[in-house]
Amino acid sequence: MTARRTVRLPGPFTLRHGGVLPQVDIVYESWGELAPGRDNVVLLCTGLSPGSHARSSADDPSPGWWEEMVGPGQAIDTDRFHVVCMNSLGSCHGSTGAASIDPRTGRRYRMTFPVLTIEDIATASRDALRVLGFDRLRAVVGPSLGGMTALAYALLFPDDVASLVTISGATRATPFATAVRSLQREAIRTDPAWKGGEYAEDAPPANGLRLARKLGLITYRSAREWRQRFGRERVDVRDPKGDAFGIEFEVEAYLEQHARTFVGTFDANCYLYLSRSMDLFDVAEHGGSVEAGLARIRAAQTLVIGVETDFLFPLDQQEEISTLLRRAGRTVRFEALPSIQGHDSFLVDMDRFCPVIGDFLAGI
Repeated sequence: MTARRTVRLPGPFTLRHGGVLPQVDIVYESWGELAPGRDNVVLLCTGLSPGSHARSSADDPSPGWWEEMVGPGQAIDTDRFHVVCMNSLGSCHGSTGAASIDPRTGRRYRMTFPVLTIEDIATASRDALRVLGFDRLRAVVGPSLGGMTALAYALLFPDDVASLVTISGATRATPFATAVRSLQREAIRTDPAWKGGEYAEDAPPANGLRLARKLGLITYRSAREWRQRFGRERVDVRDPKGDAFGIEFEVEAYLEQHARTFVGTFDANCYLYLSRSMDLFDVAEHGGSVEAGLARIRAAQTLVIGVETDFLFPLDQQEEISTLLRRAGRTVRFEALPSIQGHDSFLVDMDRFCPVIGDFLAGI
């Protein structure tokens, strides 16, 4: 069963750094009734790896990636809002990306896919919403890569966004974050199975993607949480092959299990493109400075959330967004949450995130 629906954008899609996609499909899911005035639409922008399935439904009862956040009477209340979650352009969960078929050749795009930017993701989402007949949004909400996308949407289409919620996002990547993602991409591209992106579907660069995911998982949580969850615990059963450097600690087993699961669900080339889009994003390109770029945003009110233990998108990046939007005369609420789960806190610390987001959205 699936609740996914597909919007085909009208005509070719030109990307920001050049290149044209002759045909673009964007996958989405939605929850909640659309108001007669079509004025209660909330757009969810996703992080790097999730698809459009943010919430379960009758058509797809499997739990969504934000199951406790979205729903009737919940923080993003589907009794009030018509919530639409778009799968990003460039992803491998149904929307057009490097794993899609190029209608001009009948073959997968792979490395012929044009350079992808956060702005392209935001623009494709907006074009898809226009096809659906939604011209103005009550709110745009996004975490992580989705927080960048929400910012891009609000500054590119300022008249379309009434309220903005950016969670663990940033106006640009830090050198540390870029270095981490660069190493992740290198792990994929140096896997012999990658073959310059021309790997077979049944023979992906699994080892490279597995290592990239492990590195990502390490940065998504905080050192405090790793210590609290795993300490010095050893695995019950060691590697039966007797590898002297095999898995010995529980934290190693955790990383291995989750990385192997990810390899079976995500395309390596799509990972490369989405990862690089985060490094390319820079609000300063929209006006000459970060301050000028953020000043383009005209949302009546904005909620900016950061996490004290997030070292991938550190708290000072969210403070910057809040400070510069206020300087531009915007109404901003800034929340620095003490969650110990680091960057991934928005996925797991619902006791802190739900009240903050719910209270903000109740006032719009």
